[in-house]
Amino acid sequence: MMTFDELNIAEPILKAVREKGYERPTPIQEQAIPVVLHGKDIFGIARTGTGKTAAFAIPILQELLTNPSPEGERIQADAPRPGRQERRGRSHGKREYRPIRALILTPTRELALQISDCFTDYAKYTRLRHTAIFGGVKQGPQTDRLHQGVDILVATPGRLLDLIAQGEVKLGDLTHFVLDEADRMLDMGFIADIRRLLPVLPARRQTLFFSATMPSDIVALSRSMLRDPVRVEVTPVSSTVDTIDQRVYLVEKPEKKGLLVSVLKKETDKSILVFSRTKHGVDNIARILKKAGILSGAIHGDKSQGQRQRALGDFKSGKVKVMVATDIAARGIDIDGLNIVINYDMPDVAETYVHRIGRTGRAGHEGTALTFCSREEHPRVKDIQKLTGKKLETVAYTA
Repeated sequence: MMTFDELNIAEPILKAVREKGYERPTPIQEQAIPVVLHGKDIFGIARTGTGKTAAFAIPILQELLTNPSPEGERIQADAPRPGRQERRGRSHGKREYRPIRALILTPTRELALQISDCFTDYAKYTRLRHTAIFGGVKQGPQTDRLHQGVDILVATPGRLLDLIAQGEVKLGDLTHFVLDEADRMLDMGFIADIRRLLPVLPARRQTLFFSATMPSDIVALSRSMLRDPVRVEVTPVSSTVDTIDQRVYLVEKPEKKGLLVSVLKKETDKSILVFSRTKHGVDNIARILKKAGILSGAIHGDKSQGQRQRALGDFKSGKVKVMVATDIAARGIDIDGLNIVINYDMPDVAETYVHRIGRTGRAGHEGTALTFCSREEHPRVKDIQKLTGKKLETVAYTA
């Protein structure tokens, strides 16, 4: 098997990667990193949890490190972070000119922060700068960081377009563009925003396009963005991890809340993620659990950034053992050792089931996925079995 040393990564980045405990690249990293370093566009099919962020972040850092912007000084590695003396170039109200050269577009605030954290880890021994911008918070601190000059920008579509319109973000020097979680962008209605953004990007750029699924709309979008791309595909969306114990409870809708409370009271020491299809459903489940004396967190699109980050922090630390979330909010959740995923509502699309249960059973660990299925939801079980090629164990529930 290949090692990171064999990928010709610059020593400052390699040093940071080693400190993260990475020894060998994941399949998508092994396939994608050489392609990016050769300057080719990528059409990538990879779900969350495959190491996709490092697959594009590491080679982008390598490219920016070894091919500095011609307008600025060569960015040296192993140099200290900019201090007061270096910032004097921004005195008298002037901005430091440091063009944005890489843009990573992602659908949610949580994913933007998660990707930004990865760049922090991988770039720690370089002087490359990055920041994340997203809605739901005041833009002042974000524009302040932009004024300081950044090489890499991680952004959600709405805030990015707002700041472009205000003249706070200029992308004329962009060399690398990553569209991450393209299918989720489509689900969230961002396709129009992406089409508005594309004319602003330089025609000469490297584009890395990643999606967990490939519906026809996504394929059409990729064709409008990519030039002679290399297809990179790992862990097809139809696959479910063998270490996940999957069970379907046949339960009528009014009885779901009783079943949920019963399961949670039996598994008080486990970390559990509960999925609901709607924001209203998340809030309703949270009320049911509070009434039953079960401490839980809740996240969905109507929660403020602070509320979502606090809830995620409590869940990751183990302070709260139960998290209730919609699919959109949960896409950014990556919890080590998540024990159980509960589908309180059946997902509308079979592929979403695979994404949901893939939150558990990671890195060879065992996990459990419980699905509550009412009579009208039975056809969706057949869709899931058809997609995954596996028969799901069903259990009749009686209150």
